[in-house]
Amino acid sequence: MDRRFLTVLGISLVFALVVSSIFYQMTARAGSGKPSPDKTDMKDLVVANKALPVGVMVKPTDVNIIKVPAAQFPKGGFSKVEEVVDRPVISNILPEEAILDGRLAARGSGLGLAPVIPVGMRAVAVRVNDVVGVSGFVLPGMRVDVLVTGRPPSGEDTMTTTVLQNILVLSAGQNIQADAKGQAINAQTVTLLVTPEQAETLTLANNEGRIQLVLRNASDQGIESTRGRRVAELYGVKVKPKAGEGEEMPKPRPRAAAAPAAAPPVPPPVAAAKPAPPPPDEVVVIRGNTKTVEVVSNKGTNQ
Repeated sequence: MDRRFLTVLGISLVFALVVSSIFYQMTARAGSGKPSPDKTDMKDLVVANKALPVGVMVKPTDVNIIKVPAAQFPKGGFSKVEEVVDRPVISNILPEEAILDGRLAARGSGLGLAPVIPVGMRAVAVRVNDVVGVSGFVLPGMRVDVLVTGRPPSGEDTMTTTVLQNILVLSAGQNIQADAKGQAINAQTVTLLVTPEQAETLTLANNEGRIQLVLRNASDQGIESTRGRRVAELYGVKVKPKAGEGEEMPKPRPRAAAAPAAAPPVPPPVAAAKPAPPPPDEVVVIRGNTKTVEVVSNKGTNQ
């Protein structure tokens, strides 16, 4: 019994050694086909030496070059320092982060806020105070609505209405990015990113009335339809909104079907003309050499 067990155990060990040897040889052959890490192609990559905030111009001392595997080279990366120098930063870059083309504006596009403005958009600065600016809590990157208070040219009462909604704040004062600690920025002006048409509306509202910024959630993309509020409504007086003040214009009532045009009057029938009387009968009478014509009345005949 013990001898048989030892025999089976020995055969099992030999078989295990054979299988392990075969598996090891197959693994070694598969690994020999791949290049070793030391032979991997390396490529230069430009990275930031320090944090680069929005609006700064990249200088040679702000960047460094490191070696990375070619397979890990990021899309839009740079291999030469000359390719990033003198280009404005339009998105914050962290220390040791690769500098990508999407984080930089074109060379010569200017400093500060100008490179951040997308093509086709405009930046408009409006003067604010602690109340209008929501006590300094309007920070770059936030979304606001713009309200204007004034008296319409054809109105008799002061009213407040929303003129712009979901507008991006580009800068607060001289700051074009929020404070690192999230603290409020006490700014006298706020720059908003708007379309050319919205720029006209905002400038007109700033000159003709008093504007106020209203904070909104950045994830709220809805546009609300409001009709504005008048001073009288604050005191419970019901004011009938005028046409065009945030409400839809009443639809015109359909016109009644036009009555068919009356037929022109038919002239009375013309009386038929009486037939002319028949010509009288004539009789030729010859007396000797004399020839005469005598008329014979047909009155008696007609009767």
